[in-house]
Amino acid sequence: MGAWWHGAPSFPGTGALSLLLASTLLGVPSSDAQPSAMAANPLPGAPAAPAGAGAGSNSGELLPHFLVEPNDVYIVKNKPVTLACEATPATQVYFKCNGEWVHQPDHVTEHSTDKGTGLPVMAVRIEISRQQVEKIFGLEEYWCQCVAWSSSGTTKSQKAYIRIAYLRKNFEQEPLAKEVLIDQEIELPCRPPEGIPPAEVEWLKNEDMVDPALDTNFYITLGHSLVVKQARLADTGNYTCVAKNIVARRRSSSAAVIVYVNGGWSTWTEWSPCSTSCGRGWQKRTRTCTNPTPLNGGAFCEGQNVQKTACTTLCPVDGGWSEWSKWSPCSMDCMQWRSRECSHPVPRSGGVECKGADLETRNCTSDLCIHIASGPEDVALYIGLIAVAVCLVLLLLVGILVYCRKKGGLDSDVADSSILTSGFQPVSIKPSKADDPHLLTIQPDLSTTTMTYQGSLCPRQDSTSKFQLTNGHLLNPLISGRHTLHHSSPATDASDFVSRLSTQNYFRSLPRGATNMAYGTFNFLGGRLMVPNTGISLLIPPDAIPRGKIYEIYLTLHKQEDVRLPLAGCQTLLSPIVSCGPPGVLLTRPVILSMDHCAEASPENWSMRLKKQSCEGTWEDVLHLGEESPSNVYYCQMESHTCYLFTEQLGRFALVGESLSMSAAKRLKLLLFAPAACTSLEYSIRVYCLNDTQDVLKEVIQLERQMGGQLIDEPRVLHFKDSYHNLRLSIHDMPSSLWKSRLLASYQEIPFYHIWNGVQQNLHCTFTLERFSLSTVELACKIWIWQVEGDGQSFNINFNIIKDSHPMDLLLGESEEGSAALVGPSAFKIPFLIRQKIITSLDDPVAHSADWRMLAQRLNLDSHLSFFASKPSPTAMILNLWEARHFPNGNLNQLANAVADIGKQEPVLFMVSEAEC
Repeated sequence: MGAWWHGAPSFPGTGALSLLLASTLLGVPSSDAQPSAMAANPLPGAPAAPAGAGAGSNSGELLPHFLVEPNDVYIVKNKPVTLACEATPATQVYFKCNGEWVHQPDHVTEHSTDKGTGLPVMAVRIEISRQQVEKIFGLEEYWCQCVAWSSSGTTKSQKAYIRIAYLRKNFEQEPLAKEVLIDQEIELPCRPPEGIPPAEVEWLKNEDMVDPALDTNFYITLGHSLVVKQARLADTGNYTCVAKNIVARRRSSSAAVIVYVNGGWSTWTEWSPCSTSCGRGWQKRTRTCTNPTPLNGGAFCEGQNVQKTACTTLCPVDGGWSEWSKWSPCSMDCMQWRSRECSHPVPRSGGVECKGADLETRNCTSDLCIHIASGPEDVALYIGLIAVAVCLVLLLLVGILVYCRKKGGLDSDVADSSILTSGFQPVSIKPSKADDPHLLTIQPDLSTTTMTYQGSLCPRQDSTSKFQLTNGHLLNPLISGRHTLHHSSPATDASDFVSRLSTQNYFRSLPRGATNMAYGTFNFLGGRLMVPNTGISLLIPPDAIPRGKIYEIYLTLHKQEDVRLPLAGCQTLLSPIVSCGPPGVLLTRPVILSMDHCAEASPENWSMRLKKQSCEGTWEDVLHLGEESPSNVYYCQMESHTCYLFTEQLGRFALVGESLSMSAAKRLKLLLFAPAACTSLEYSIRVYCLNDTQDVLKEVIQLERQMGGQLIDEPRVLHFKDSYHNLRLSIHDMPSSLWKSRLLASYQEIPFYHIWNGVQQNLHCTFTLERFSLSTVELACKIWIWQVEGDGQSFNINFNIIKDSHPMDLLLGESEEGSAALVGPSAFKIPFLIRQKIITSLDDPVAHSADWRMLAQRLNLDSHLSFFASKPSPTAMILNLWEARHFPNGNLNQLANAVADIGKQEPVLFMVSEAEC
């Protein structure tokens, strides 16, 4: 031991300090050496302190203090770091790292003197490598500390921590794409990758730095999220979170932010002028989805862009003269006068004033007149007046004779006059009491020639023997009578008739065959054509065909693939395409064409038009429903399922609708068919989605009969709206142990426009099922049919695929064996003579409206009074419409009661003397 210390530098003082300094200078660190525990000694070169002297013996000496202390540093990749410290006054300065002294050779020491104080200054630095730090990585942090000595003692610096810097690649949370409504707040989260030192975060928008100091609409939270306080269209873009430290720079995935704008309605325009200048019409107003316009996928405006409302414009009323007053007494100058006023009616709303004189005078003679007709001029005047009177009487007699002779020719086309009288049953001709509640009829004289009763020829005179027309036998249907008009087999006559017509271009599209066609020969007695089981019929009223004329008339239903009907925009076909003709037939009164439609009609949702095809093949709008003019040759009575068209011209017609809002809806008939016999494991269910009209239903039933199909559930009705959404069909709740579906998707879909335009025929979807065993004959499932965001229907199916079925004939409202053509009185429910009596009695206006207007009210037809009034016989129009609506099952008693009620209001209308019969 003594030899090891020989030649070693001497250290002032004794004990632990000497041992520590010796071991340090020799490069052999000792964990036992504790410089901080050494006693204070004088500076080197000073005499040694006496034994036992303490630290306080040199209290005037200074302890070292650090001018520079080591700081925390990071090792980047493999580059070593340098730690430095500087102390004064210091005789020795050494580094201690993680509790162990750093070897003396690893120190770089520099000595200097503080110029201000003259005290010695010592600066020391060392280098730390990555390997040194990694040796204790995970156990504790690597740190180093400076220790400085002076004769007065030791001082320690702050600890400096040495860490290995890094930045991982993956973000803990990346921003996600967003679609945000304008003016809403946007928050894009970002949690940067783990790293030492912790990464700083910045944001890029379309590769440009986001600086909240320049745009206060942005700010970055403490958690590094980017917040947009109020989204603007300009804030749409790609946002990227960037994390960086002294090691690396990382970028997140870009998040696309779309700021969208939902559409908003502009203000309504002013109401348009009324569509008619007189009477009831329509006016509309519009708005646009431009306040604001939808942008970047924003929602379109909800609601309708067109509003329609009824309007009424006061019609100009031309003035009319009142009745002349009575002649005044003859004056002294042999003159008398009478006057009238323009008050029946008074002109209003721009009507024309009455034309003519309001005062009239004439010569007269009386006891008060002093003028005596004695001159030859007066005699000539009187003779001329008498001659004129005689001529007028003769002309009147000739007119009456001609009229009676024409009426005598009523039955020129009728072989047996019983056709007009067979509807009556003989009853007592005793006069009825005024309060007799029993029904009273007119007794025909069967022993004389038949004469049709005409109200205009019946003088209304007082008689002691009168009776009242009521219901009862008068309205009994006529018994079959013989007449000269016969309709032969439709299968032969119709085919022959079409073959003759098809030589002309206009008729080449008529169907070949009699399945969808009716044909007959008609004269002034009228009749009816019907296409069985289609809801299509043509009523030809009496006197619609001029007397002396006989026409061959047809009624046919077209398949839509045979006749091209162009549709534009939101237009849709609402009815079958029907032809009646030939178009050149001369009619003196309107006929009534009846056909089904599938619209859920409401004036605010639909604009409906009647289209007619011209001889050149183009389709023209001939009537806008709701804007009918009484003077038009077409008029339409719309009911919930049927359209009744009054027309004075035959031709090819179709009803087309255009929706005014997304609430407009069509009725779809939903039908389920399946094979009547199944011998394989595969089984198919066909779901038809049809326009709710009888003609389409008839066609599908005929098709399924040919295919051997059976109806497996009751039909359903679905309201299909103009919302641009498709129709979806799905099948559910099948027993998985017995059946499986071959449908790959969860539902099937029929495009919106295939249904809405109404031109596609027999639209259907097929669900193909497979049973696991031939012994399985029971099928239970549920089929859903719905419009996306709209109405829906479901079928709960539970049936035996071999035994169960629903009768298809019940779906058709008429018998397949019904007559297609009825000619003469057999085509009408109301007997001919009673019809004529009602018309004669009610056509003339009377007080309290006890006329045809009250009949229209009783039959709920008072909304069409202006149309009825425009015709020569309003009552005939009402009865014709009743016949069209109620044949063949109309309730005659109900009509009779309505007529009887009017009779009680005005009994004179229904009083006829015995002489008139």
